[in-house]
Amino acid sequence: MVMFRPLFAACVTLLALALVALATASATRTPSEARHAIAMHGEPALPENFTHFRYADPAAPKGGRLTLGVLGTFDSLNPLIVRGVPAESLRGYVFETLLARSYDEPFTLYGLLARAVETDAERSFVTFHLDEAAAFSDGRPVTPEDVVFSWRLLRDKGRPNHRTYYAKVVKAEVTGARSVRFDLSGSDDRELPLILGLMPVLPRHAVDPDTFEDASLKPIPGSGPYTIAAFDVGRSLTLKRNPDYWGRDRPVNRGLWNFDTVHFDYYRDASSYFEAFRKGLFDVFAETDPGRWETAYRFPAARDGRVIKEEFQLGLPRPMRAFVFNTRRPIFADIRVRQAIVRLLDFEWLNRSLFYGHYRRTGSFFEGSELSHRGRPADARERALLEPFPDAVRPEVLAGTWSPPVSDGSGRDRASLRAALKLFAAAGYVLNGTVLTDRATGKPFTFEIMVTTRSQERVALAFARSLRRAGIKPTIRMVDAVQYEQRRINYDFDMIHNRWDQSLSPGNEQAFYWGSAAADQPGTRNYMGVRSPAVDAMIAALLKAQSREDFVSAVRALDRVLMSGAYIVPLYHLPAQWIARWNEVRHPTATSLYGYMPETWWREPSP
Repeated sequence: MVMFRPLFAACVTLLALALVALATASATRTPSEARHAIAMHGEPALPENFTHFRYADPAAPKGGRLTLGVLGTFDSLNPLIVRGVPAESLRGYVFETLLARSYDEPFTLYGLLARAVETDAERSFVTFHLDEAAAFSDGRPVTPEDVVFSWRLLRDKGRPNHRTYYAKVVKAEVTGARSVRFDLSGSDDRELPLILGLMPVLPRHAVDPDTFEDASLKPIPGSGPYTIAAFDVGRSLTLKRNPDYWGRDRPVNRGLWNFDTVHFDYYRDASSYFEAFRKGLFDVFAETDPGRWETAYRFPAARDGRVIKEEFQLGLPRPMRAFVFNTRRPIFADIRVRQAIVRLLDFEWLNRSLFYGHYRRTGSFFEGSELSHRGRPADARERALLEPFPDAVRPEVLAGTWSPPVSDGSGRDRASLRAALKLFAAAGYVLNGTVLTDRATGKPFTFEIMVTTRSQERVALAFARSLRRAGIKPTIRMVDAVQYEQRRINYDFDMIHNRWDQSLSPGNEQAFYWGSAAADQPGTRNYMGVRSPAVDAMIAALLKAQSREDFVSAVRALDRVLMSGAYIVPLYHLPAQWIARWNEVRHPTATSLYGYMPETWWREPSP
């Protein structure tokens, strides 16, 4: 027996060390607890007893009517499916989510339909505890069964982003009279609890799963502050405040939803749209045309103060507006071709000649924020992420010295033209007289730019002028909003004008924008057809990040890969939001990181 004592003692020692390690891990692991809010990184900024969001005025008067204009059309009252063009603003006004976003934080959600949320440090599950008062507009309570029904329905038949996100859930189950638990084990996605928190909840008693995917004009009861009162397909939509709205006194809603009626009028072209605002047919106009902002507000109501022009500062990344290459088309498969075409956009001439110098050139998908790579050399975290993909980022992009090409502003920059033709030659295209042709086939280089508004057409025509100097014969095709959307979601185009808006906490939607799996799935926003292992890896890294520092580095690395791929011809952005409003409509003095928010506005009562 003596000979076994050392071995026995060693086993006892190892067992003791294991028990100590287990006890230490248990002591340091954060136990799950139900909380009033959840943040993507760090802690929520507002305590459990907060009364309202900073950018909302709880003393705002209630009543009156807000009329808004919409450029476009609609043929569906279901905003959660691919088919049809949905009416404006049904999400938020009519359909609510489990949690509500704070627009003063990068990504933090507070209780709405769910009064509390519970998860663990690993975010391997999330449990939502529903508010006892939560109810749909038809008076039926919102139940955990409705939540599970909505998750399953949107996972199987919803928009592609919902299908992608919700398919990561292992299981959803009702765990109590007012609670529902989602098993997220194996998803490796720390954002998923928040994504589920933003899931719209639909009434299972009023939705037929068999017909859900069909574009429909039958209103679905929601739990939001408004119901659909009337509509004229493609022309107008009227929402009426629900007097029995269950959530009107919740902190996330105080100071919001102040109008008794919100009416949307639809306009087919930009000229009639602005003219209707000038005549007072709707209340608020979001201006994006520098020429109009500079010269068109000289009508009587603007001169005498009945119409007010305002600028709102943003805390978000500036939108990326661009001409988008469809790299599924063979003509744009070669990156040198795309780089050459990028060289041919004369932004300096365009900005001076058409836009009174108001625009700034965009050189990042996260322009103007800490998430942008622009002007910053890659840090050690970024370089480690990018190391397996040595050819994915151009050296000048990695160094933070890259910016979009700058012309001499003449509209006939010879240096830019020479640089573009050199790239074309390397890709197998040569000038044959005044026509750029494929050296192997002799076919002329030509493609179509599809647009849907007069402002897009104007920029496309200016761009075409520069393209023709290089021997390219572009075609500008103007289509209506419905055709544009159908062709866009099916990737039936050579080049389009598009805009991406980003938040301070990009997450799962990045796979929907640029992920390889989205490249051939109709309805995603990967319009350019990106298929890049480096892009996929950077998206995975930002989803796994637990600290803000790791997250920022992953997003910057993603930005570097995207800009290095020359998938777009980057255009421009405004330095602020421009808004014109009729002066009876008022807003809080505080502005959110997202800029102006009509849901916080009100109509000044008549004296």
